[in-house]
Amino acid sequence: MRPVATPTLKNFVNGRFIDPAGTELLDIIDPTTGDLVARAPVSTAADVDEAMTAAKTAFRTWGRTTPAERQRALLRLADAIDAESDAIVEAQHRNTGQPRATIAADEVAAGADQLRFFAGAARLLEGKSAGEYLPGMTSWVRREPIGVVGQVTPWNFPFLMAIWKIGPALAAGNTLVLKPSDTTPESTLELARISQGILPDGVMNIVLGNGGTGAAIVEHPVPGLVSITGSVRAGMAVAAGAAKTLKRAHLELGGKAPALVFADVDVAKTAAAIADFSFYNAGQDCTAVTRVLVHESIHDEFVDAFVTEARSRTTGSADDADNYFGPLNNVNHFGDVVRKVAELPDHAVIATGGHQIGTAGFFFEPTVVTKVRQTDAIVQEETFGPVITVQSFTSEDEAVTLANDVSYALASSVWTRDHPTAMRVSRDLDFGAVWINTHILLTAEMPHGGFKQSGYGKDLSMYGVEDYTRIKHVMSSLE
Repeated sequence: MRPVATPTLKNFVNGRFIDPAGTELLDIIDPTTGDLVARAPVSTAADVDEAMTAAKTAFRTWGRTTPAERQRALLRLADAIDAESDAIVEAQHRNTGQPRATIAADEVAAGADQLRFFAGAARLLEGKSAGEYLPGMTSWVRREPIGVVGQVTPWNFPFLMAIWKIGPALAAGNTLVLKPSDTTPESTLELARISQGILPDGVMNIVLGNGGTGAAIVEHPVPGLVSITGSVRAGMAVAAGAAKTLKRAHLELGGKAPALVFADVDVAKTAAAIADFSFYNAGQDCTAVTRVLVHESIHDEFVDAFVTEARSRTTGSADDADNYFGPLNNVNHFGDVVRKVAELPDHAVIATGGHQIGTAGFFFEPTVVTKVRQTDAIVQEETFGPVITVQSFTSEDEAVTLANDVSYALASSVWTRDHPTAMRVSRDLDFGAVWINTHILLTAEMPHGGFKQSGYGKDLSMYGVEDYTRIKHVMSSLE
């Protein structure tokens, strides 16, 4: 039999797939096996410039379409995504190793639904009513698209994060140049293929590459806004690069989400729920529970129940239907998680897990670490893997203090049967999202975004759409 050639991926610019000028290639690895599945080009500044030119040209028309026209295009795209679900799932599974059912439900179906929300949002942008604020003058506010926007998406939920980027940008009337993660580009390219004949040429452009390609997008003079979902380090680099040309930045960055568990909960039920929200997608979710803070009176009982639940969250099977979660995404990230567990301080106790599963791919056991201290790196720094710490607290004030005492401020949750406790704690937690007796669930109608080093700007909701607009005051003489 003749060997199957490894495909080389292409950029998507001005409505067609093209070979970039750059000749350097990146290996795309299947994280379930470690095998090479594709190669992707490293787009150069010249390639980025070509994409920006296409987006700028397309904006002249797309920016003047009516909201109804943009709505119809996005609704058609959402229907096409549903129809092409299998192709998207397979493309993403090759790059992430996530269970196919998880991709189909939580990214493809959810992404199509969220795109339909953005389609409706295109027709709901509002501003202040017009009025005479000076004698003989009428003023009103125009909410306009920014123009061209540059976007960078992460590897943990590559298809859904592409929807979070393109949905509000296109709904508001912008055109875009988007770079997917260098390890997970294929489902985004499927989105580009599906968009052909639905979105006008040049409205959505995809360039492949590495951090240098992303920097070229950020520093290019054309975009009026750059948006990234990624690490704090990457977000800081984007903010610094955007500052060179005073363009706006939209940053959704890391998290270190606490779950505060009070003494009145059903311990077994709560431990099971928190395990679901901790180990989902191998903990590669910036909103995932990473720190469990438990009242001292139920600490030991909770740890026993939580360890049992962790051990039941399976991974490592060649048949992804048997896995609750898949592998860590890439060899560098896998090595980082392994190192963080290996460097735990002597006082920390690994109650379960802590090791690689098998020898093929990047699977890691669900891991629970107890006896940690607030200053430990495992508590303060993002692990982004299936590694969860458990600490005890003695009072509500101490629980809130421990929860807030990190540099991240994206997501958190409160677990209690007492309504006043839930209301006080949700008020006092310094995080962009607070769930009560649940965690991680998102809806298109509600905003998502953090504070502190978790970034600024909102995804989803009308707030997310408004982030992709600019405000103009127009005044007219009545004489």
